Amino acid sequence: MSLLRSIVHALWMLVTVVPWALIMMVSSLWKRGVPLYWMAARWLGWAIGGARLLLGIETRVSGMENLPQDKLAGCVLLVKHQSTFETFLMPTLMPHPLAYVFKKELIYVPFFGWAMARLDMIHIDRSQRTRAFNKVVAQGRALLAQGIWVIMFPEGTRIPRGQQGIYKTGGTRLACETGVPVIPIAVTSARVWPRKAFIKHPGVVDVSIGPAISSVGRKPDELMREVEAWIEAEMRRLDPEAYVAAETVSA
Repeated sequence: MSLLRSIVHALWMLVTVVPWALIMMVSSLWKRGVPLYWMAARWLGWAIGGARLLLGIETRVSGMENLPQDKLAGCVLLVKHQSTFETFLMPTLMPHPLAYVFKKELIYVPFFGWAMARLDMIHIDRSQRTRAFNKVVAQGRALLAQGIWVIMFPEGTRIPRGQQGIYKTGGTRLACETGVPVIPIAVTSARVWPRKAFIKHPGVVDVSIGPAISSVGRKPDELMREVEAWIEAEMRRLDPEAYVAAETVSA
């Protein structure tokens, strides 16, 4: 049943993304910025709604009160990365437009990537680390000044359930450069949508939004250690069986 549901959901995403991406690319000839972003978020809402109806995946969110309330207040969201699910989910939850920092290769993905390329996102060449970070700071500063929140996955890639990746300081460096707070977010998506897996399973994805952490007067590596400690402790609280199993295997 999970296989059949996953096939139907994949088809749903395919038949909706192609026409919607074309509509976005045509619309981008006269519409850019925030209006185009919300057009993209509408399709992501369809993908998440399809996951709920077709796959039986529900989302349970806590900590929305920890997000900045001022309309123009900036922040950097630092999110645990386990699957594609949270990539689609975050714009459907957040009250502000988001700018993802992602590798430039994604803009060449047919339709989905082409549409992403028309948005105010920060796509970087990972092979040019210094230039890439300078681009993140320059574009990030401009976007944050407009009330657009920057979102990053500090582990850099999707991490298997119950495991911990290496937290890189790009997000906290941006926060320290611009003086905005960071918001740590824990997500248990791999319970139902495993990393690099086609077959998804019904269940609940917990999203826990942590308290804002000030970047003022902080060093990026020290700030990232605090973010990492909060996210990983929260992951173990939300999904304890995954970490018990992983620790048992490693022992």
